[in-house]
Amino acid sequence: MSGNRAVREDAKGHGDSSVVSIRATTGWRFLDLGELWKYRELLYFLAWRDIKVRYKQTAIGLAWALIQPLAMMAIFTILFGKLAKLPSDGIPYPLFALAGIMPWQVFSRSISESASSLVTDQRLITRIYFPRIIVPTTTVLAGLVDFAIAFTALVILMLIYRIAPNINLVFLPAFIILMAITALGIGYWLSALNIEYRDVAYVLPFLTQFWLFATPVVYPSSMVPEQWQILYGLNPMSGVIEGFRWSLLGAGRGPGIMTAVSVLVSATLFISGIMWFRRRERTFVDAVGSGGR
Repeated sequence: MSGNRAVREDAKGHGDSSVVSIRATTGWRFLDLGELWKYRELLYFLAWRDIKVRYKQTAIGLAWALIQPLAMMAIFTILFGKLAKLPSDGIPYPLFALAGIMPWQVFSRSISESASSLVTDQRLITRIYFPRIIVPTTTVLAGLVDFAIAFTALVILMLIYRIAPNINLVFLPAFIILMAITALGIGYWLSALNIEYRDVAYVLPFLTQFWLFATPVVYPSSMVPEQWQILYGLNPMSGVIEGFRWSLLGAGRGPGIMTAVSVLVSATLFISGIMWFRRRERTFVDAVGSGGR
């Protein structure tokens, strides 16, 4: 079954130095880091495959990673910056919008592709053993490649508007990691649920659209009343995007109670997502065979 694990044991009296025993796993479990390291080449291969498939047979290839956030930036600038005249924490609205769009796009694409990843790779997971958690993980790693490419556009825009980063820049890697952890945690939950309940694939597009406007992508979190900041921080992407803008552009008030709540929620989603995924993975092969519910 998909939840089994391979264990190498000594084989006495059989002429071989070792045999591989397949044992069923039970109960709540966390990551087996040693096993993940053993399959690191598969992790790299699947992530690289996702990147190549995404841009295969496209005329401009990886340039789509730049065009998509820039197109959204232009639309949001016209609608929310020019027409609605939303504030932007004292920085040019195009730069403000792009700094929110980039992490949001990585997050939304990652959870969308993670949710369907096990179903997409069902032929792989039913034929060979490997840690199944690798499959949704690769979608997030592939999304980080898009993020790195799009980041060049943000740097160019900062040069155009003559906005230089300050000492806050040292915290940028922490918020990028927080973004990845949030996407991974939700991706683990959704991928394990989607393989049994295919309704997830129908609910997710609506959820991400609603989630976009519940996140400070087109407006600053300073518009949210102070008494609602803790509740607003329950959206983990609130802390990610506000922290990203603060560390890179110096916008906003910096990490506070809202960010602290977002970090706590992200860590909870990540840990619980791993444990839920690991508990359910022993049923994946059967669920794939039955076509879900």
